[in-house]
Amino acid sequence: MKHRTFFWFFLPTAAAMLLFIAFPIVSVVTQSLFTPHEAVLIEVENCGPFGCTTETSIDQEATASLRESSPLGRFVGLSIYFDRGHLAFAEVGEAWRNSSGLSSFFSNLMNLPFYSALAFTLTYTFVCTPALIALGFAIAVAVNSLHQRLKGLMIFFSLLPMIVTPLIGSLILFWMVDSRGVLGNFLSWITADPDLSVKASTPLMWICLIVYGIWSSAPFAFVVFYAGLQTVPQDTLESAQIDGATRWQQIRFVIIPHLAPLVTFVALIQLMDNFRVLEPILGFQAQAHAQSLSTFILSDLSGETRQLSSAATTSVLTILGVAILLSPVLVRTWRDFNEKSH
Repeated sequence: MKHRTFFWFFLPTAAAMLLFIAFPIVSVVTQSLFTPHEAVLIEVENCGPFGCTTETSIDQEATASLRESSPLGRFVGLSIYFDRGHLAFAEVGEAWRNSSGLSSFFSNLMNLPFYSALAFTLTYTFVCTPALIALGFAIAVAVNSLHQRLKGLMIFFSLLPMIVTPLIGSLILFWMVDSRGVLGNFLSWITADPDLSVKASTPLMWICLIVYGIWSSAPFAFVVFYAGLQTVPQDTLESAQIDGATRWQQIRFVIIPHLAPLVTFVALIQLMDNFRVLEPILGFQAQAHAQSLSTFILSDLSGETRQLSSAATTSVLTILGVAILLSPVLVRTWRDFNEKSH
């Protein structure tokens, strides 16, 4: 393809990426360096027959003039990144000095809102991602080995979690784990504890959120792996069978290496999605037990006083977190590509 033809072919995509990805990121980074202007206060002394009183009020004209002259707000640099609501370097140092060991340090660290949200986000990401990949692969292999007449029905049932809206699906499971729900009653019977409440337990709520995350995302991995299984060379499988390879050996030495690029693709997509977990927490109404970076941003943007600078700072930290998570996979993919090209 000629360079001129490629330029005009790629131009719409590049323009869309600049408009919907690059410019918003630049805007968010810029907003994280500024904080809204403080209101200009004036003191007015009122004197009467019984003495004088001083009243403080907002100078609306001066405040409006200040905001008009500097629309972005007051430049504070990286101070928002280091405050108690985010990286909290001072509080982390104090927690380290006052802790008697690593367990005590991490316990103190969880009292800081950002690190508490980061802990759940990382736990959710690193548990859900490999689990849903393994589950999706297992379902794909099982469905692919079924009789042709049964495949369509099993594919339909396997895709049901993807059809259900995430918020609705989390609400349904939330009602099921209620003390009056099916799963809630079953857990109470298993543990012989009639007072057991999943909603009141932080560990159980984390487990429910992770289980839902795996259940809702596994169909995506299933679809990708099932499509990849249709491209496995049958000659290679037949040769392995002739050589006496068992079913597990065929999967391990033939199918898994063939699907390795798809595993990387699914891992990249799910790492990004799981690191931005939001709907399950809202559906389970689990904000008291689990906060993610996305719910952290949502809380800053909600309410009467929207903290745009704080939300922008958390967004930038979330983008950096996603980049750090994806970097090992991307570096490995790039090395594999270079080795094949040479």
